[in-house]
Amino acid sequence: MSDQKRLYIGLGSNVGNRLSYLQLAIDSIHCEVGSVLKISSCYETPAMGFVGDAFINACIEVRTCFSAELVLSKLLQIEEQHGRRRFDDGQYHARTIDLDILFFNEDVIENNILGVPHPRLEQRRFVLQPLNDIAPELLHPVQKKTISTLLACCKDNSTIIKQKETLQNPLESFDFSAYNFIAIEGNIGAGKSSLTQMMAKDFNAKSIFERFADNPFLPKFYEDAERYAFTLEMSFLADRYQQISEDLSQLDLFKDFIIADYDVFKSLIFSKITLQEDEFLLYRKLFYQVYKDIKRPDLYIYLHQNTEKLQLNIKKRGRAYERNLESEYLDKIHLGYLDFIKNTPQIKVKIIDISDRDFIENRHDYLWLLEQIQG
Repeated sequence: MSDQKRLYIGLGSNVGNRLSYLQLAIDSIHCEVGSVLKISSCYETPAMGFVGDAFINACIEVRTCFSAELVLSKLLQIEEQHGRRRFDDGQYHARTIDLDILFFNEDVIENNILGVPHPRLEQRRFVLQPLNDIAPELLHPVQKKTISTLLACCKDNSTIIKQKETLQNPLESFDFSAYNFIAIEGNIGAGKSSLTQMMAKDFNAKSIFERFADNPFLPKFYEDAERYAFTLEMSFLADRYQQISEDLSQLDLFKDFIIADYDVFKSLIFSKITLQEDEFLLYRKLFYQVYKDIKRPDLYIYLHQNTEKLQLNIKKRGRAYERNLESEYLDKIHLGYLDFIKNTPQIKVKIIDISDRDFIENRHDYLWLLEQIQG
């Protein structure tokens, strides 16, 4: 999964319905750049550097997987999409929308197309005031001062008037409050952990990730499946039971729900494939003794991915012990999941085909997937 960067964007408009243009810009940033985390209040300020109508200004915090240069390119496209006209006379002009990268992580960038942090930011109250709303303790990597300190020291005495109207975060159109516990499931390499991580960050959820990397029997199993299968499945069952039981019992008042990248029943699905018949019969008895005490998810999401794509994903993540996974094995796992879903009508299940989607690298596919989960 691509590294996520945090950036702050300044927005301004002094043409037409100024608030409407700011909202359109935020909606576009949500679709094209990344998740909008925070939105400041709106402030009316006089035009600076030219004679014109007053601006409405705001700042937002965004999480993105793109580089600063690519974000800049997308912001320029959004400005053009919403009627921004540019001139070659070197002068300031009225504009429907103005979008500026103020900070990008803690980076200092100086090249012929981009300067970050934004030059002269500390001299502009119309930037510092809304930015202080959402990031007062943000440290300027060059000035070595927080935004609140820069605002207190700013010599710009321009009139600034806070507006009653507020801008809306597009993420709020998604509502998962009906669920206390969501499980994301799918075959090996389907993207369960990535989706869990993304949703947990976007929707203030407590995340639970399977601790497969800490299992010492997993590499041994791939080297000698017959010898280590029973030991592996028992160790996974014990660990999954302990993790889910502990995490679900620990109430987190600061999180809205819990999301996990597995459901404990996967233990029975995999064991049916990996174990000999007599071993599986014994394992199944032990499993149901454990499973009866485990909380079931309120929503069970199964990500269906075709086998060819699964193998590409597995190869991309580069785990040595997975390099020889055969398509036949992956197909059996898929059928095992479908059999579980078919025979467990009491849980709410959503099967989502992502074979032609890349929700990790493609923002549009991620938003599409959220719509499928909510719908």
